[in-house]
Amino acid sequence: MKCLTLNAIKSPLQLEERPDLMPGPGEVVVQVKAAALNRRDFWITLGMYPGIELPCILGSDASGIVKSCGAGVDQSWTDREIIFDPGLDWGDNPNVQHPRFNIMGLPRDGTFATEVIVPASQLSARPEHLDWIESAALPLAGVTAYRAVFTQGSLQSGETVLVTGVGGGVATFALQFAVAAGANVWVTSSSSAKIDRAVELGAQGGFDYRDEGWWKQMAKDVGAPNLIIDSAGGSGYGALLNLADTGGRIVNYGTTTGAPEKLDLFKLFWKQLHLIGSTMGSPADFRAMLKLVNEHKLRPVVDAVFPLKDGNTAVSRMASSPQFGKYVLTNE
Repeated sequence: MKCLTLNAIKSPLQLEERPDLMPGPGEVVVQVKAAALNRRDFWITLGMYPGIELPCILGSDASGIVKSCGAGVDQSWTDREIIFDPGLDWGDNPNVQHPRFNIMGLPRDGTFATEVIVPASQLSARPEHLDWIESAALPLAGVTAYRAVFTQGSLQSGETVLVTGVGGGVATFALQFAVAAGANVWVTSSSSAKIDRAVELGAQGGFDYRDEGWWKQMAKDVGAPNLIIDSAGGSGYGALLNLADTGGRIVNYGTTTGAPEKLDLFKLFWKQLHLIGSTMGSPADFRAMLKLVNEHKLRPVVDAVFPLKDGNTAVSRMASSPQFGKYVLTNE
């Protein structure tokens, strides 16, 4: 098998040859057709992620064909086209992950390879309306967006939703899922081109978060959103508190620009806001996400596709976040 291995922090991934994989009990070997990148992979290469153990094959997402099954696995999985839930050992509590929770691609070797070992319990059939590349783009970002929008965000049809920083994988899925659920969706971005793309996907419009007072303009033109989906935090978080409707929900699944400079607790309690955290998703979230995607025939947005050997190019591009949608590596 071939794989891209991270051997040292802040060093390029190395294309290596390794022996073909053998599944253990309860596991399968998947022949990887395509593997998607997530911002998690980028942070790991910089050493900005907890629990880094090297060397490691990165990559949490893949589509592929089950090549072989280990002991105790239903052999009917062999030769089936699959994707899989990359979140392992969630535990029995649907409200929060178990301390053992981990994600494919660290510490367990991941999908930037021609083969990967996956627990059979994580397997799902590949959505029939998606190709290999689209299917690979779905799992991690899709389940993260689903949990943020529905499980944690409790979105209802007809509500007004703001998705900040549209263009990233999770934010783009959040937009698509909220539109499919009948919400009125607005976005923010520093790129007018990304806002235009969001409108093509069903957004009502967008605002440039670099403009001072952009939130005042939204409040005037649109009104206060019932739900805000955010991954940035940072200095712009105060604007979200100002903008959110009374009794509104702000769901955070990341903090790419750091912690907020301050948190106006008066505004928090007077407006009776709900500040909610969200991480990945439970097995039930993953199943529900796939059901939504299949029912509405939703298609992941793929920005660019690279051969496996050019994985470093894809990782380096994530530094400036130019993409709208997902980067995907292919073994075709």
